[in-house]
Amino acid sequence: MSDFDVAIIGSGPAGASAAYQLAEQGVSTVLIEKELLPRYKTCGGGFVYRGRRRLPFDISDVVEREFMQISLYFEDESMMLTTKRDVPVISMVMRDDFDNFIIKKAQEKGVVVKDGHKLTGITFGDIPVLHTNQGDIKAKMIIAADGVLSPTAKIAGWKETRTLIPALEYEVEVSPEDFERLSKEVRFDVDTIPYGYAWSFPKKNHLSLGVASARKVRIDLKAHYRKYLDKLGIEKVISEKAHGFQIPVAPRTDGFYRNGVFLTGDAAGFADPITAEGISNALLSGEMVVEAIVKANLAPDIAGELYENRLKAELLPEIQTGISVSKWFYSQRKIRNFLMKRYGDYFISAMTDVFIGERSYPRDLMKSLKKKVRELV
Repeated sequence: MSDFDVAIIGSGPAGASAAYQLAEQGVSTVLIEKELLPRYKTCGGGFVYRGRRRLPFDISDVVEREFMQISLYFEDESMMLTTKRDVPVISMVMRDDFDNFIIKKAQEKGVVVKDGHKLTGITFGDIPVLHTNQGDIKAKMIIAADGVLSPTAKIAGWKETRTLIPALEYEVEVSPEDFERLSKEVRFDVDTIPYGYAWSFPKKNHLSLGVASARKVRIDLKAHYRKYLDKLGIEKVISEKAHGFQIPVAPRTDGFYRNGVFLTGDAAGFADPITAEGISNALLSGEMVVEAIVKANLAPDIAGELYENRLKAELLPEIQTGISVSKWFYSQRKIRNFLMKRYGDYFISAMTDVFIGERSYPRDLMKSLKKKVRELV
C-alpha cells in the first residue's frame, strides 16, 4: 500500500494544479483519476484570464484561440455590448489537452499519477485509507477535486445542498463559410434560453456551442440549442457531439472540510453564479487548500479550519453576491434591459474586469442596482 501526505481525487485543473503546488512545497502527493488519461471532459473550454493568471506556468501550447474581448447579445433587443482589453479575456482550450498539460507539469514536480483508479470507498482513521478498483492508498489528507458528481463528497458524508443548473454543450463542425464568419468573436446570447444564455466559443477548427439555464427548471435544452443554430445562421452542421451536464451555481451549506477531506471547485459548488464559469474558482479554491495545508504543517484539522475561514472571508461573499445578481439579472428582464441601455458600457466593462481578475463582484452590488432603478424611475 502506498503512503502519501495528500491524495487528490480528480485530475482537472483544480486537482492537477493543486498537486503541482503541493509538490513544489515538498508535500508527497498522489493524483487519482478514474479515467485513463488523457480523457475528454465536458466543458465549453472558455478559460477566463483571471484563472489563467493563477497558473504558475505558461499554457500557450494548449490554447487554440485567444480573444481580447467578448460580445454580449440580448434576445429581441437591438443591443450588443462589448469592450476590449490588452490581455486574452478568454482563451479557448480543449479540456483533454489542457488538463493533460497541467498533469504533466505536476508529474515533472514528482506527483504520482494513478489513472484508471476509481475511488470505491474511504476508511477513516488516524490516516485515511482510500480504496480504489486498483488497490488501496493511504494519505493523511484528501482533496476532492472530482467535479459536480463528486463521489468523494458522497463517500465522506456530504449531503446535496448545492444548486445545480442544467446545461448542454455541443462540439460542432460547420461549413468553412460559417466557421470563418463565426470564428471572429466569443459571444454570449442572453435570454436565448429562458432564465439563461447560449454561447458560441470558436476553437481551432470547430465551434463549441451550448445553452444553460440559471434556474433549476425542466426545459428542452435540445430545442433551444436548435433555435440557437438558426439564430447564428448555421444552415449546415457537418458533425456534432452533444454533452449534457450540470453546473453548481450555489455552494454547499454544510461546510467544505471534514475528516481530513477538503472540497474544491464544482465538488464544493464554487462556479460563478452569473456566468456559470467554474475553472477560475476551482483553481482558486485548490490554491487555498494548498496554502492551508502548508501553513498548518500537514495538520488536517488546523488546515481545514484555515481553509474554511479563508473561504468565508474571500470567496463565499463574492459567490453570494453573484447568486443575488444572477436571480435579478435573469428574472427582471425588462428592468435589466432598461438599465443595460443606459449603463451597458459600464456593465460590460465591469464584467470584463471580473473575467480578467482585476476586480470581484462588490458586496453592495444589489444595493447599487436598486439605487440605479430608483433614480431612473
